[in-house]
Amino acid sequence: MTKDRPRYGANYVPSTGWFYSWLDFSADAVRRDFADLAGLGLDHVRVFPVWPWIQPNRGLIRERAVDDLLTTVDVAAEFGLGVAVDLLQGHLSSFDFLPSWVLTWHQASVFTDAGVRDGIAAYAAHVAKAVATRPNVFAITLGNEVNNLWPANPTTPAESRQWAADLLDVVRGAAPDVLCLHSVYDDAWYAADHPFHPADAVDLGDLTTVHSWVFNGTSRIDGPLGPATVSLAEYLVDLAACLAPGRGVWLQEIGAPRPDIPADAAAEFVERTLTGVADHPALWGVTWWSSHDIDRGLLDFPEREYDLGLFTVDHQPKPAALALAAHIRAAPTPTPRPATVLPCPIDLRTEPHRRAEVAPGSRFHTEWVRMRENGPVRISHTTGP
Repeated sequence: MTKDRPRYGANYVPSTGWFYSWLDFSADAVRRDFADLAGLGLDHVRVFPVWPWIQPNRGLIRERAVDDLLTTVDVAAEFGLGVAVDLLQGHLSSFDFLPSWVLTWHQASVFTDAGVRDGIAAYAAHVAKAVATRPNVFAITLGNEVNNLWPANPTTPAESRQWAADLLDVVRGAAPDVLCLHSVYDDAWYAADHPFHPADAVDLGDLTTVHSWVFNGTSRIDGPLGPATVSLAEYLVDLAACLAPGRGVWLQEIGAPRPDIPADAAAEFVERTLTGVADHPALWGVTWWSSHDIDRGLLDFPEREYDLGLFTVDHQPKPAALALAAHIRAAPTPTPRPATVLPCPIDLRTEPHRRAEVAPGSRFHTEWVRMRENGPVRISHTTGP
């Protein structure tokens, strides 16, 4: 039995002005960036409108900002690129972007305050309905790693799940023909006290999305090209897949962060990581973080954020970009191979407080990596959805 080839794309970080470019929008600048990405053989981009710049007041949605987003989608279509739109930014490159009407003396949790939730629902419905008019929009995600907004925005596991479920219903109602998705940072998979749970990631939305970052401690296990590091993406896809058999898993973010992955190791990291994960039967697609570097004239970003791009700010492809393009050209249709089964030691649905037992570096993860050296491994889970 064979499965379709994964989709390959990039998370779009504008080469000029980072996401601040939404404040001084240029379709020509977007066009130049998308030409870079299409030239690699990518088929989609994930784009990030910044929430407070579209909805600066709970009762105001700026149509000009929505029009700029639609123009971005249309420019992508010129290059044959599909588009996934993330709604709540929310969290980007270590910065949080929240509108003033949830801050200062208006301080309220985006997850639990009724008025804030009403405002978010209005924003989500408006933007989702607008982008759904474009045939190349294939997915809408509630936001980028929305769980990173905790603990500044208090919530409980039950409230977090209900927040996401309710907002997905809003998006589905406004955009019934696109994939509707919930995105979380991997603390939801590994951190014992985190108020977003693994079950939320695999039960809510039309696909499971995972974000694989080796700076979570994995690169310290065995170095930039060690087996634990280059297999982290596959491990996280496998962990997600075991909770919801038959459901697709989108590797929605993966990158080669420095210093964890030195520049001279980036190409090999890309090739080995993608070769390993591409044959996983649950893999729906891979979206690289990110499209372009951040101009070092912009200050106060964490050091690793500046050089994550496939391209420099002056549009030069980096070794990671060339390795990604080569993988796309060479990759055949995946043929799943017989795999060794490894039972999960905990029930991630009912025992989220034990999540650390499957975190990178845990005994279970170490065993998975050891077995993976001899061929495919598939985690089994004893309970279903």
